[in-house]
Amino acid sequence: MVELTNDLSPYEAVQYFFDDVADQLGIDDQTRAVLKGTYREIRVQLPIRRDDGTVDTFYGYRVQHNGARGPYKGGVRFHPTADLDEVRALASLMTWKTAIVDVPFGGAKGGVQVDPRELSLSEHERLTRGYMNQVAYIVGVKRDIMAPDMNTNAQTMAWMMDAWGRTHGHQPAIVTGKPLELGGSYGRDAATGRGAVMVLDEAAKQRGWQPSERTVAIQGYGNVGSWAARLAVEQGYRVVAVSDVNGGILLPRGLAIDLLDKHVAEAHTVVGFGDAEPISNEELLELDVDILVPAALGEVVNDTNADNIRARMIIEAANHPVTPVADAILSDRDVMIIPDILANAGGVTVSYFEWTQNIQEFKWSENQVNERLAERMRTAYRKVSECAADLETTLRRAAFAIGITHVAEAAHLRGYV
Repeated sequence: MVELTNDLSPYEAVQYFFDDVADQLGIDDQTRAVLKGTYREIRVQLPIRRDDGTVDTFYGYRVQHNGARGPYKGGVRFHPTADLDEVRALASLMTWKTAIVDVPFGGAKGGVQVDPRELSLSEHERLTRGYMNQVAYIVGVKRDIMAPDMNTNAQTMAWMMDAWGRTHGHQPAIVTGKPLELGGSYGRDAATGRGAVMVLDEAAKQRGWQPSERTVAIQGYGNVGSWAARLAVEQGYRVVAVSDVNGGILLPRGLAIDLLDKHVAEAHTVVGFGDAEPISNEELLELDVDILVPAALGEVVNDTNADNIRARMIIEAANHPVTPVADAILSDRDVMIIPDILANAGGVTVSYFEWTQNIQEFKWSENQVNERLAERMRTAYRKVSECAADLETTLRRAAFAIGITHVAEAAHLRGYV
């Protein structure tokens, strides 16, 4: 059992949440050992020739956590912190996430330790193809399917699909999050942000909140955060603050997201937009708003700032943005936290839709995708909310309880334990 401390690693933090709920559920030691451990994890060396002719060596990882419910599924991130511990944590979260939204996948994750800002486009491509070639023997359409994550995108997936296809033949379903022209799904780009706003709507309805009366701050204006901002404004919420790696902006009357997007397209940052007040990422987290959406890095809400968080609701659009210590502090203050394994599950849900379309060789319309996403996300939220009420616990513990129960049942039925 992992003890609650301020210095837990990402993997230890996820294991803390697991153990906490497994104790409540009475999961036996044999089953617990199977569900906590990773099935397979590999580290690969990636020597890449730079544009100037020199060679730099990077390291990548792929962790397959649990495949009891179906093929492994998980994104690949390019980031300096994407070490084995972080990738293990994210693979574990994927296992519970896919079970909560009832898609027939297990959990996996990949990462390459690199700062992609230091790579040219051609260097990025060589690194991507090198990574796929190194892990190719453990992935497959019915074995392990990759997707975009932090600092990877549809173009990255196109390179991965092509690298795989040169040896194994054209199989679009080997990755999801691809360009539409190569078998990608309508709605995939917006899916994670859209899913987060869908669960926000369900939670707001439960509380009797009117969107027009609620303020939102979003840390992170990448793919997930920008889509969450656009869609929240469409639903009537007032987005008053957003940020990116360069800093943040605050406009109490509400940001005009369409104009902000034009500014970002030209300046490549939210900083300097109109008459918005400049603020830091740290200040954004502590704003007096109704809803806080961490949509960038993990562990941004922790023991150093939890007491200063003034939001009444936190939507975890990022992976693991609230540490266990912070979670305990905020829960004691009755701050409602919609956990990452529910709030950002829209991405893997539409990845499942894309995978299904590729296998069927039949494309769905964007309306079909969004309608089916709404059905899954809203159903998942209601089940988690009902479980939380029945167990008299938090949404995080309820979500873990549902995920762990489903995976444990599959593991027992398959004879793993």
